[in-house]
Amino acid sequence: MIGSLRGTVLDRAVGGEVLVEVGGVGYRVAVPSGAVGVLEPGGPVFLFTHLVVREDALSLYGFPDRDQRDTFEALMSATGVGPKLALAILSAHSPSALRRAVIEGDLDALTLVPGVGKRTAQRLMIELAAKLGTSVPDPAGVDGGPSPRAEVRAALEGLGYGAEEVRGVLGALPVDGPVEVMLKEALKLLAIDRAPRPALNGHGSAHA
Repeated sequence: MIGSLRGTVLDRAVGGEVLVEVGGVGYRVAVPSGAVGVLEPGGPVFLFTHLVVREDALSLYGFPDRDQRDTFEALMSATGVGPKLALAILSAHSPSALRRAVIEGDLDALTLVPGVGKRTAQRLMIELAAKLGTSVPDPAGVDGGPSPRAEVRAALEGLGYGAEEVRGVLGALPVDGPVEVMLKEALKLLAIDRAPRPALNGHGSAHA
């Protein structure tokens, strides 16, 4: 794992990529858009990095400070968030601004990011509350408040899932556990349930 790079900026692109030379080797690094302007060609640079390994590519993402990298990794662990979307969110909001948006439940701040609709923003609010070490204000969430399953039910209903869908998926979840873990599992199960099924032919079997 490449954890950091220290070298010289050889080139930069408006789209958010810089070419960093380290020991005679040039690394193409995707960075938040706000960092591009301060990375002058010919100047020194130090970036905390995260390497994304895919079957067809190795992609390196760089950040001027550890907080941005940690936030990027927290975003990447959320349901449905890949590296490009995580980088887009960090290009629109600093880590502190993102934490503030989560604490205040500011959905509009997240929907400003291209590719983030209202439903995605609602889901991110719930998952990021735990991942970023914050909490969304909830007067009912005190001792004696709703159970984790009740909180998951309320979150799913808030995301627009029907009562029958929610009832069915709750039956597959454990009785107790961290809300964010249970919610993530519920969303996975719902995604499977909503996936299109192969069409059947007249003999009751799927077409080849």
